[in-house]
Amino acid sequence: MENSTLTVKAPADGVTPVEREHAARYLAVTRDRLAAATKGVFEAQWTFRPSPDRWSLAEIMEHIAIIEERVGDIVGKMPEAPADAPVRDIKGTDVAILVDVPCRYPRVKAPDRVAPIGAQLGAESLEKFLKSRARMEGMLASAPHLRGHAFLHPIFGPWDGYQWILAAGGHCSRHTSQILEVKADLNFPAA
Repeated sequence: MENSTLTVKAPADGVTPVEREHAARYLAVTRDRLAAATKGVFEAQWTFRPSPDRWSLAEIMEHIAIIEERVGDIVGKMPEAPADAPVRDIKGTDVAILVDVPCRYPRVKAPDRVAPIGAQLGAESLEKFLKSRARMEGMLASAPHLRGHAFLHPIFGPWDGYQWILAAGGHCSRHTSQILEVKADLNFPAA
């Protein structure tokens, strides 16, 4: 009996169709969960702060929109990024992003450069987020450069384009949970 092996050519960018589909679903689910959490929110709810040291829904949404846009810019510049390390646990990093980024604890203070400044109303930030998310979904579907190059995340180390996309979904999930926490506050304005 002849020994035969099946040879499957890896995708040019190193992202498999299964990974691409998984990330697309993750982006859609996190987008839809955020949209549901903010549906019908009115101005007094957008601006309510549970305490002076906590963000309002509008501030949370502004932060989400800032990060989403920045991640989109990073992914768009991935061909210019340094070559990824030849030995890096890519799959382990993928899993760590999916587990660690959405987790609300420990809490992390946002750096000033991505902290909300009250520049937009909550609904405006939501619209900005949705546009950035649509851009990212398009890059996920067609970008030829999601693996093989990496930009350094200031906390987690080097991430390739696919990992930055996963992190955007996780970040959205993390802060959607924060939105739900604010809405659950006993003093949150009633509808």
